[in-house]
Amino acid sequence: MTLIEEIREAVINGVPKLTVAKVEEALAAGSDANAILRDGLISGMQEVGQRFEDGEYFVPEMLIAARAMAAALKILRPHLISQGIQAIGRVAVGTVQGDIHDIGKSLVVMMFEGAGFEVVDLGIDVPPEKFVEAAAQGNFDIIGMSALLTTTMPNMRTTLEAIRTAGVRDRALIMVGGAPVTQSYADEIGADGYAPDAASAVRRAKELMEHRKSA
Repeated sequence: MTLIEEIREAVINGVPKLTVAKVEEALAAGSDANAILRDGLISGMQEVGQRFEDGEYFVPEMLIAARAMAAALKILRPHLISQGIQAIGRVAVGTVQGDIHDIGKSLVVMMFEGAGFEVVDLGIDVPPEKFVEAAAQGNFDIIGMSALLTTTMPNMRTTLEAIRTAGVRDRALIMVGGAPVTQSYADEIGADGYAPDAASAVRRAKELMEHRKSA
């Protein structure tokens, strides 16, 4: 098994210390940083996402794998920057106002980072104005909103209306997700995309970006 294959396995098994050690070993051996990212970390997280969708992995397994990947990314990121490796897209993600749940949103952040996106975490209990500000910047491909409660879910509609009122709706794709959110609700409020979980969020984001590019 090559070092990069060992990195992939360490991510799948969710072992942060081993993942970091193998990344450092691979860099010291002269492995290409982009290859480590693509064939080690991203490939490992893709397998984790597939196992989640297949019912083999659950949220705890995804979290420990994502933490292993995130720890390794801290070591790898300076090397990627020095090589001029570009992120495949920019994403801003936050939990809507009134909702202080963090785990689901954080998992989405880590999955996006693991897939090669640059991510800005807006945090929890994010007011509409902060989402509007992110949209107004015009340099995010996707803005993601999360809600875990039926009582806070309506704030997704409020936030989207604020983005429209500010005249910046067309500057980024809007994705929504969270336990009570459904595809029909996403359609109802005018979001561009919906994902039922962190694993499928990355795939849906890529589909939306490709569709927008081709259009």
